[in-house]
Amino acid sequence: MPRLTRRATLAGLLAAPALAHAQGFPTRPIRLVVPYPPGGGADTAARLLAEPMAAFLGQPVVVENRGGAGGAIGAGVVAQAAPDGHTVLLDAGAHVVNPAILKGLSFDYATAFAPITQVTVWPQLLVVNASFPARTLAEFVQEAKTRRGGLSFGSSGNATSSHLAGALFAQSAGFELVHVPYRGGGPAVQDLLAGNIHWHMATVASALGHIQAGRLRALGTTHTARVPVLPEVPTIAESGYPGYTLNEWNGLYAPAGVPEAALDRLHAAALHALAQPAVKSRIETLGALTVGSPRAEFVRFVAESRARMARLVAEARITVD
Repeated sequence: MPRLTRRATLAGLLAAPALAHAQGFPTRPIRLVVPYPPGGGADTAARLLAEPMAAFLGQPVVVENRGGAGGAIGAGVVAQAAPDGHTVLLDAGAHVVNPAILKGLSFDYATAFAPITQVTVWPQLLVVNASFPARTLAEFVQEAKTRRGGLSFGSSGNATSSHLAGALFAQSAGFELVHVPYRGGGPAVQDLLAGNIHWHMATVASALGHIQAGRLRALGTTHTARVPVLPEVPTIAESGYPGYTLNEWNGLYAPAGVPEAALDRLHAAALHALAQPAVKSRIETLGALTVGSPRAEFVRFVAESRARMARLVAEARITVD
């Protein structure tokens, strides 16, 4: 047998088990764990993905909410699940923050999961009450540096993406963060409207209606590009803080040890779901963007984000209650 033919035959024999595994997966319903209560961004993304992923995989995809401990309870459920690909996790940015703020976890975020793909990115907006004197980011920073007692910053909670984005901006601009944590973005927005706090890092979904009605003013976005629904709002990076970005985002993970063929199949199913026009348009109406990154790219993104958040948490001395 010619050498080339022998090599091709050998390669085919080696690939056959993996191909068979991919074609045979899944063999039962997929359990898609969301480590937060129903109604939030991660839950919404999971429920939008479930049906088209199920159609692609040929098995139901069942969303299960397991909230608590800032996402760590649900993440722990998936970390301890059988590594066969039938249990997966759709997590938020807390996935890379929790290792820096939570102690005594029964699993290691860095080694317990196999990242599959980034699902969405949720840009945030630096917003002030419409009566606030600053109309640009530069004017806002000047106010923050000179106003007696500082400007009160309302976040959606300690160590949330809102808090982290505010802390990073205060650090970048060189003013003190006067932090007022809330239990969610909704209450923070309401207090901003009432004039009880000076500024907030809000999701587009929570602030857009108030901005369009003239009740809030957006001075910048935390994303690397302008938000399509608010093209007149500059990025913070282009407003004098190059390199600044800190968004909320969602990603899909499996337990560590899941076979590569199953990971590839889950990745393909997620990308199929994200490509559906109805899914893309619904996510965009919520002020988010679909991503669908390659597996290797997402692995790097998660590792780099974890290291970056660990530095920010330490420098800003962020703790949880």
